[in-house]
Amino acid sequence: MIRFAPALIAALIAAPAFAAPEKYTLDASHSQIVFTYNHLGYSTGAGMFSGFNGEIMFDQADPAASSVTVSFPVKSMLTGWEGRFEHFMSKDFFDATDDEMVTFTSTAIEVTGEKTAKITGDLNLNGVTKSVVLDAVLNQAGEHPMEKKQWAGFSATTTLIRSDYNLGMFAPYVSDEVQLMISVEASKAE
Repeated sequence: MIRFAPALIAALIAAPAFAAPEKYTLDASHSQIVFTYNHLGYSTGAGMFSGFNGEIMFDQADPAASSVTVSFPVKSMLTGWEGRFEHFMSKDFFDATDDEMVTFTSTAIEVTGEKTAKITGDLNLNGVTKSVVLDAVLNQAGEHPMEKKQWAGFSATTTLIRSDYNLGMFAPYVSDEVQLMISVEASKAE
C-alpha cells in the first residue's frame, strides 16, 4: 500500500484545478435596459434605464454556476420627453425618490444552449420583489480590443406585468405588459 502513495500524490498534483466563477464588473457606459409598451393601440412607447452598478460572477466552463447582481436608480429613466418622465416619476406610477433603486439578484441559471440560458432572479421594482426569468444570450467573451483585458457582453429579454409592481395605472388601455431588452458589458475585475 505504501508503494501506491507516490503515484497517488503525483496524480493529485497533476489533476487540473477546477475553474471557479470570476468577477466581472458592469460597464455602466455600455449597459442599458430598453422597455416598450403599447399606448392605446396607437403607438409603441419606449424608454431606457441606464447607470448600472453590479457584478457578474462568470464561470465560462460551467455557466450554470455563474450569478449576477445589478442595481440602478429609478430616476435614471430616459423617455425622450420631460413631461412623460415627470408623469412616470409621479404618484400615478413610481412616486420615486432620488435614491430609489431597482435591483436584480439571480437565484438560478439554466443553460439552454451553447450561448443561451434562462436566468431566474428576484427583481425589486417599486418596492415589490418578484421572481422573473430572463432569456439570456452570451454575445461575446474575450479580450477587449481597446482595453486589453477580459470582457463579456450579454443580451436578455423578458416581459413584466406593470400591475404586479403597483405600476398598473391606465391598464389595459396602456398595456399592462412591458417588454424589456437588456444589453450589458462587463470587464473582468482586477
